[in-house]
Amino acid sequence: MRRGLPWSRLYLVVTLLALGVFATGVLARPDGDAWGVFYDLVLYNLVYLGGLGVCVQAARRGRAERVAWAGMATALVLGIAANVVYTTVIARMPDEPFPSIADAFYLAYYGGVYVMLVGLVRSRVPRFHPSMWLDGLIGALGAAAVAAAVLLGPALELTEGTMAAVVTSLAYPLADVVLLALLVAGTAIFGIRRDRALQLVGAGILITLVGDVVYLNLATQGVYVEGGPLDLTWLVGVSLTAVAAHVSRPADHRPEPGSDASSRVGWRVLAVPLACNVAALLVLAVGWGDQVSPIAGWSAVGTVLAALARTAITFREVRAFNEVRQQALTDELTGMPNRRALLEHAGRVLSGTTARRPAALLLLDLDGFKEVNDSLGHHAGDDLLRQVGPRLRGALRSGDLLARLGGDEFAVLLEEAGLDEAQDRAERLRQLLLQPFTVEGIRLHVGVSIGVATAPVPAATVQELLRCADIAMYAAKAGREGVHVYVPDPHGGTGDRLRTMEELRTALTRDDELLVHLQPQVDLTDGRVVGVEALVRWNHPTRGLLSPAQLLPAAEQAGLLRPLTDTVLELSLRAVAGWWESARVPVSVNLSAANVSDLDLPSKVALALVRYGLPAQALTLELVEDTLMGDPERGRTVLGQLRRLGVRTSIDDYGTGYSSLAYLRSLPADELKLDRSLTQDVGRDPRAAAIVRHTVALAHDLGLSLVAEGVEDAPTAAVLAELGCDVAQGYAIARPMPVDDFLTWLATPRPFLLEQARP
Repeated sequence: MRRGLPWSRLYLVVTLLALGVFATGVLARPDGDAWGVFYDLVLYNLVYLGGLGVCVQAARRGRAERVAWAGMATALVLGIAANVVYTTVIARMPDEPFPSIADAFYLAYYGGVYVMLVGLVRSRVPRFHPSMWLDGLIGALGAAAVAAAVLLGPALELTEGTMAAVVTSLAYPLADVVLLALLVAGTAIFGIRRDRALQLVGAGILITLVGDVVYLNLATQGVYVEGGPLDLTWLVGVSLTAVAAHVSRPADHRPEPGSDASSRVGWRVLAVPLACNVAALLVLAVGWGDQVSPIAGWSAVGTVLAALARTAITFREVRAFNEVRQQALTDELTGMPNRRALLEHAGRVLSGTTARRPAALLLLDLDGFKEVNDSLGHHAGDDLLRQVGPRLRGALRSGDLLARLGGDEFAVLLEEAGLDEAQDRAERLRQLLLQPFTVEGIRLHVGVSIGVATAPVPAATVQELLRCADIAMYAAKAGREGVHVYVPDPHGGTGDRLRTMEELRTALTRDDELLVHLQPQVDLTDGRVVGVEALVRWNHPTRGLLSPAQLLPAAEQAGLLRPLTDTVLELSLRAVAGWWESARVPVSVNLSAANVSDLDLPSKVALALVRYGLPAQALTLELVEDTLMGDPERGRTVLGQLRRLGVRTSIDDYGTGYSSLAYLRSLPADELKLDRSLTQDVGRDPRAAAIVRHTVALAHDLGLSLVAEGVEDAPTAAVLAELGCDVAQGYAIARPMPVDDFLTWLATPRPFLLEQARP
């Protein structure tokens, strides 16, 4: 429950009950001075006291509106003081003085209300635009013109007497004029919006102003009587303000259209300024000559002038809005339509497609563009991309849309084009792109893979059309076909892969689908558990537990290997933190090529270790030789920083790459992991044994430890131990298991693996 809400509700109940009881005496009040004191002093001020409590609680509840409700609370204190002084002192005098100290309190009351209105406006408008200031000025001047015409006329008739009496008589209607001007100005700034607190405050102020207007007329005629129905208008105004303070929730305020936008042209925003401008024109028309006060006349003139300025601002904002919209639909680099423009246009086209009037989408992806960027720099790549559009436009019709989706990916939307025509057009575009480009004086050749999909069959929506074209484009790239037409797979193979990719993207944002299984590693000299390898698993909501063979290809195709590895690293270190104090068993985590080239990886690892309170030796990072092929220098830099942190690095699947010896010379590593293809036949193949023996000697000479993978039985482990391998990993020791099962396995005594191999 929000802070202060029960007290606020209690004060509000007091306010409304006091108002209801007071209302019983406005027509037929019991006789006697005691009843007069009860109604005019107790009940009347109890309404103010209850409202004061609600406003104080509202000021404490949220900082955003603290000034507003503190101002209103101050106003209510001044109102109570004025009521008490007037009822107990001024009203009891034979000749009531005017002005009196009560009038000072009553006039000061307006100041607190002004602060409330300004505070409420400021809490809801994070940033003021020129059009907001003009709307507020139009509203204020228009309201002032109308209010001055209505209120100042009667007020001028009450200007007999001393200078103080004249000033005080004029101060009340002027204060009402300013109050109405502020209210309408705030409404003009906000526009017509659904804000209960503002609506209640506005209603309360309007009812109060109606009471003031009626009072002025009655006082002018000398027929005003205290305690009558008119007194209810001021109490109702206070009560509505109290309700507004109770229901206002600063945390719920959200900028609405027109409150903080580059263009404020909707009818909800312009309705109030327009109405004020019309009212000002009516004041000028009705009061032509000397019919209205100068304040009303000049306020009306100011309203019209401000409206003219607002018109100029409106034209400027509409133009800026159109420019921003055009920029939002244009690719900044090439000047072509972008993805948003394609989606909007495709939506309109697909709404009118039929079997007789089909549409087609061609998705183009340049082949070899990365090499251009890597060899000549990104500026050369940008120059190449800018040349694609002009080259292709000559082969397109006027109604076809060519867009750049991002990177080196383009799209062509063909209206009223069937499958055959779309395929022919794709071949023509491909031939155009296969012709050489001249970039910085160098002739370059790039390839292109194009996927073709049609609507309304098989794609009925824009998203389906994009998905089908994307699948076809990847098929063209994988098969090096150049152009591939999407044909639905009855077995759902490609669709399943795409669905898996999207589901994996979602799984990475959740905490309960991805997990790690751990496979122990033991020392071949004494059987100690010296490490575990973390192997990712996906607990799919409908397909059950998926292995890395099902998970990793989808992650690679979707470009999710880096976030997937980050997740596995987090899960692995969280698991190690659970046993590190009792068993110093480190964990090994596999890195992808994307991770090895990530210059932020060392800092991520360092922060993760600190987060789980683990030393660097609790983690080993594994990589295969091929992961460094994309950017060897950056990979060596990243691995060198990891080693300086104290994190061990391991070369996984050693013996399957084509440059193992070259990498051993320059690659910073602490460990080699022999691939199972070299270890599984070591007990019966002398050639395999010889390779392992010499690899062990090489690793030890380089200061590296050697882990033998794929150890599936005790005799094989014994042979590997004789050949000098340091650590074994495989089914002979344990299969990969969940974290809880590993903790149980780790705590259970078992015979040394090599003892099982002895006769």
